[in-house]
Amino acid sequence: MPHPYAQDLPASPDPEQQKKRAKDLLKALRAGAAEVIARFRYSHPRLAHRPDAELAAAAKLSDAQWVVAREYGFASWPRLQAHLAGEAPEIARPFETELQYYRDRAAGIRSNHRTGEAGSLRLVQRFHPRFAAASEAEIRAAALSQEDAELVVARSHGFDDWAGFAGRIEAMQAGRAEEPFRTAFEAIRGDDRAALAAVLAAHPGLVNARGTNGNRLLMLAISMNRLVLAGDLLDAGADPNLANDKGWGPLHDIAYGGGRGDREARLVLLDRLVAAGGLVEAEAYGDGGTPLAVALFWGHGTMAERLAAEVVAPLNLRIAAGLGRMDLIALFFDAGGALRPEAGHHRGFYRPHSGFPEWHMTGEPQEVLDEALTWAARSGRIEAMAALLARGADIDGAPHNGAALHWALASHRAEAVDWLIGQGADVSRGVPWGDTANVTPLHMAAGWANDPRAARLLLQHGADPTIRDRTYDSTPLGWAEHFGHPEVAAVLRGESESEATG
Repeated sequence: MPHPYAQDLPASPDPEQQKKRAKDLLKALRAGAAEVIARFRYSHPRLAHRPDAELAAAAKLSDAQWVVAREYGFASWPRLQAHLAGEAPEIARPFETELQYYRDRAAGIRSNHRTGEAGSLRLVQRFHPRFAAASEAEIRAAALSQEDAELVVARSHGFDDWAGFAGRIEAMQAGRAEEPFRTAFEAIRGDDRAALAAVLAAHPGLVNARGTNGNRLLMLAISMNRLVLAGDLLDAGADPNLANDKGWGPLHDIAYGGGRGDREARLVLLDRLVAAGGLVEAEAYGDGGTPLAVALFWGHGTMAERLAAEVVAPLNLRIAAGLGRMDLIALFFDAGGALRPEAGHHRGFYRPHSGFPEWHMTGEPQEVLDEALTWAARSGRIEAMAALLARGADIDGAPHNGAALHWALASHRAEAVDWLIGQGADVSRGVPWGDTANVTPLHMAAGWANDPRAARLLLQHGADPTIRDRTYDSTPLGWAEHFGHPEVAAVLRGESESEATG
């Protein structure tokens, strides 16, 4: 669903024109222009809830610049200015030695291009010669082949073509070429603190160097749950606001893995990132893709609440539902119970990586309600789910990648699973999940969730164990056996608990 105030940059934008645009925007705000007030509310989360007069009085030129940058799809005014000045990004440094890894990265660029994601459009503009003088609208409308995307990957690494880049990767794999960034990456992967310190001492510029897809060592350390090494990188000067080509930064990585490993240590690192200036409003993978949205996407409630204590950004119905904030949910319904348009704002983010299916959302009220229900389910927010059902959400609605019951199972929210079943959720509902069609709640319990208790409960409520998914032609029992989940398999075979454990 497009950003209502989104702007496409022309092929050769004028930096001075954008500065004037911000000044004019602030002037119109102070004059009380209703449309401009609406634009500030949409794009500036720290001003969004203030009364009109207070918002106009509080806003500064830097706030107007923020709004301009956000309307162009940039995380901040400095990033927009860097783009306008034509600053070429640092050449990426490879850190994997399998060529297929880079082919997959190219496929991800194509997938994001098809959805119109701004970061991918600008990557194509920057690194594909055919699109260098094209506008974002022209790039969005163009076909992008796998070969085109591979050329973007090659040139972003400093090579003129794919063949040259492939030769470099093959040389790295054979040990004929050295890459210090890869050495640091391997130290992180091996959780070798001394080795990382040694390579940073020899190559101090690596601490903020740009790897493939724009990923930095700090982000890679967090994504691999190497939290001590992430702290070492911060001590060495790692910038918490350096993001990858999709806008994804260290705070997104912390939010993504919120339930992994030592949760307290992750919260401590989150506090360090924020204290070091990390922007909790930074967006990735589309409008509204903040670290808070990422945490709630996976149902990481504690992490989400910590991020929301900084600022609830973005503020829409699915965020309010995921947080279980009944006061915020109420904001999105008028006195007659109808859904307000603001409920569906900032929903451009709907997947944390291109492995999730593409979705061209409609923004229809039913879709907004049903998606919010799935976000409440994955965080176990029963009061929020009840409020949404009372306002017309479909308990079996599956707007994108699963219904509420599927997400409650995937997020191991036993209380939400029990509640949804008790409210009449369809225990045999087949939905798309990832790249797999006709996935039922029993498939989820057998595979993704590995939850024998839930499998038994679903069967008791009439779930059909013979239904096959339409991608692998497998029953839930087949999933349990494939994923190596013997306890769930025993439940699906009808074995007693004593038989299963004997």
